[in-house]
Parts: sequence; structure tokens; C-alpha cells
Amino acid sequence: MLLIKNADVYTPESIGRRDVLLDSTLLALSDSIHLTPESGLATDWFDAEGLMLIPGLVDALVHYTGGGGEAGFASRTPPLKAEQAWQAGVTSMVGCLGTDAITRSHVDLLATARGLSEQGVNAWCLTGSYAVPTPTLTGSVERDLVLIPEIIGVGELALGDHRGSQPGWQEVATIAAASRRGAMLAGKLGTLLLHLGDADQPLAIVEQVLANTELPRSLFYPTHCNRTQDTFDACLKFALAGGAIDFTTSTTPALIEAGEVPAARALALALDANVDPSKLTMSSDGQASLPCFNVAQELVDTQVACISSLWQSVQVAVMEHSVPFEHALASVTANPARVMGLNKSGRIQPGASADLLLLDPESLTLMATISGGVIRWQNKEAQLRHREAA
Repeated sequence: MLLIKNADVYTPESIGRRDVLLDSTLLALSDSIHLTPESGLATDWFDAEGLMLIPGLVDALVHYTGGGGEAGFASRTPPLKAEQAWQAGVTSMVGCLGTDAITRSHVDLLATARGLSEQGVNAWCLTGSYAVPTPTLTGSVERDLVLIPEIIGVGELALGDHRGSQPGWQEVATIAAASRRGAMLAGKLGTLLLHLGDADQPLAIVEQVLANTELPRSLFYPTHCNRTQDTFDACLKFALAGGAIDFTTSTTPALIEAGEVPAARALALALDANVDPSKLTMSSDGQASLPCFNVAQELVDTQVACISSLWQSVQVAVMEHSVPFEHALASVTANPARVMGLNKSGRIQPGASADLLLLDPESLTLMATISGGVIRWQNKEAQLRHREAA
């Protein structure tokens, strides 16, 4: 067991100074917790006075088996290592396939999720990819959701992108309905993650689905909503109508020059537009390729997305764009956990997973990552006053 004392706790809402007791789950949260030798509990503890304690980050879009391939085999990106997640403060993540569902597979995706989980990273995955018909592991979306515990939804289905299958609204509706049916049987949400390209109206198909079916807006989760100003404006309308939207934190100078709205700024602008803060999330797109295409859709630049961009964007949102810390924090913890149906992630409360981060309050620098009740990583500048169990 581990006891953290005197931390300034954000659940992600601020609740002031608290002590936190945890093993693999969070056991207790109180003004003061004292364990005596007579309790019979062997407990390590450390004093976190002067530090902030927040939930571990929830990254709703990571290509942890690697991605890319738009420039041929040599442009395939490498898989994610658990150590990269720890250093980035990410303790929960959702993985998926993107452009490449040929040399990348759901078998590898599932195996990687289980491997990360064995190392202490909470990992789930999505069935499907950019393509239609939807590639799956067991032969159908419903069976994947019902039979595979780690599979919690579908994605990322490409809309408005020249690399996608250019589906019509009926095809999108069929995929979404299959995800909803399978998820209901499995007690999951079955969220459909939508990769948005740079088309003028990337969500027009989704609005057709909503207008012609009984499927709920909450089933659809568009990402890369900051890809262009037009995409951002369309996604604001989607969010103001009650949908959740996701901003991608990994970027490159070429993408910014091409019109991408940086995620931290997009978050600030969405809040200024009176979007419900609970409908806003950020994700890293970690280990994906970040291709930049010219107007002729020719590849002119590509780089690898970095999972560490997630927390960096929180810092920029707060320190450069004056986003309230609790809103910025919720966008990478409680909000994506709720959208994806990860009920034990993204919050500090009894019964939740023991996934926590310690921060320097002045710089918002990550000082330590705790996952499953175990200290997985410490900043070399951290001065944690640790006490071993008696």
C-alpha cells in the first residue's frame, strides 16, 4: 500500500489538501489518514506537501503499435514503449489502427494492449480503421465488442480524407449501429472515433446520420477537430449541439503553416465560444505519422506524433491561453474517460484506479507518475520525502 500525504488534490476539481491511501485502486481520500503499526498494514508513504496531485492522463487516441506508411514501408512509425507513457504522465490509453490495416493488424493491437497492461499501463483498443468495409478481429464489429474485453469501440473511421473509403451516410450509420448493438450486449459505450480530414464539411455525413436515424450524437466522437479552421468551426457546431470533440496535440511546423489550429489554442477558443467544458478533450495521436499534403494531395512532409505533447498542451493552454486549470485538466482526464466509458480512469475518488501524477504547482512540470499504485517514474528533480514501510 502507498500513502500520499499533504497533497493539493485535483479530482480534476480542486478539493484542497488531502491524504490519499491506495493499493492497485484508490482506497481512501481524507483530510488526514494515520496508519499505526497496530493496523497491521505495511504501508510506504511520502510527504507531497507543496505538490499538486492529479489523475493520470487518459489519452483517447494512441497508435501504440505504430502507424504511418504514407510514404512507403520505411515511413512506418515505431511502437510505443511503456516508459514513454510514464514520462508523459499517461496512465490510460486507447489504441487503434489508422491508414494501414494491412501491415498493421488487430491481433498485434490486442497483443500490444495486453503487453502494456502487464507493464502497468491501462490499455484498451478499437476495432476498425480508416477503411470501409470495417476490418475486425473476429469477423464483425459486434463480435469484437462482445467477445474481446479490451475492445471498447470502433475507429478511427476516416471522413473527409483522401485516404479514407469515402463512405456515404448509410454506411456510416450501419457501422455506428453495429457498434452500438455490440456495446450494449457487452456493457460498453461503443464510441465511434471519427478521423476528420481537411474537407470543407467533414461532419456533414454525421449530421445526415443523426437526421435519418435514431442513433444518438453521443455515439460519435470526432478527432483532429483542430486540423483546419473550417474543421474547427464545423466541430464547434457539433459540440454546441451536445457532441464531444477532440483536439490533436501532436503537430509540426508544416501542419501549423497549412492552417492547423494548435490544440491548446483550440481548447481556449472552444471555451470562449461557450462550448460545455465537459464536451472538450485532447489526445496525442501518439506514434502516428503526421503527414502534410499539398493542395494536390501530394505528401510534402511527415513526422512522428509524440505522446508527451498531451501534457505539454495542457501547460500551454493554462500558461499561455489562460484556460482554467481544472478545465484543461478535465480535457485529458475525466472527459475522455467518460466519452470512452472508462469508468475507473480519469478521476481521483475511492474505487478508481490508483493512477496519479504529482506536479510542481508553479511550472506544472510532471514530478512523478503512479499507475496501479506503483511509482513508475520520477522526475530527476523530484524531491519526494519517502518513508519505507516498517
